[in-house]
Amino acid sequence: MMKDFGVKPYLYPMPTYMIATYNDDGSVDAMMMAWGGICAEDMVALNLEASHKTVANLRSRGAFTLSVPGTDTIEASDYMGIASANDTADKFARTGLHAVKSTQVDAPVIQEYPLTLECTVERFEDEPYGLRVLGRIQNVMADEKVLDELGRIDAAKLNAFAFDQMRNGYYACTEKVGQAWNSGAGLMKK
Repeated sequence: MMKDFGVKPYLYPMPTYMIATYNDDGSVDAMMMAWGGICAEDMVALNLEASHKTVANLRSRGAFTLSVPGTDTIEASDYMGIASANDTADKFARTGLHAVKSTQVDAPVIQEYPLTLECTVERFEDEPYGLRVLGRIQNVMADEKVLDELGRIDAAKLNAFAFDQMRNGYYACTEKVGQAWNSGAGLMKK
């Protein structure tokens, strides 16, 4: 029997991403988000609240990085999702993480995160339901430790974690359970 929950943002898995920008003074701003993702071959969509300091930085700088945090950074990553840079100026510094300037866009690259997309802001869409930021991917960079023997990114090595909106949990995403465009191929013959 199914139970109704009404209108809720319940979908799983929800990815966890880290948006990094520069503040006006050049210091690093980073914010964890879950409502967004790939929306085209070279585009990402970020669904954000307009009041975030990160949004102000996106508007003034026109660039950001979007990273996949690993389970080894869960404490710092979660902190950057619950602390507001509007209230805590040294938010990023408190985490102990390290950032370097991107060579592709005007944004920081957080060194501890194994996969980073370097993006420019393409458009802001202020909608009745909230703000959507569309970003164009300028480059993807990955730490060599997450590459397989052929030099491809190995998702299991990212040690990424997903957000569970229903019970506010994080879950590791490390086990491969099938092969895309192959696991269901047998049903094509029916």
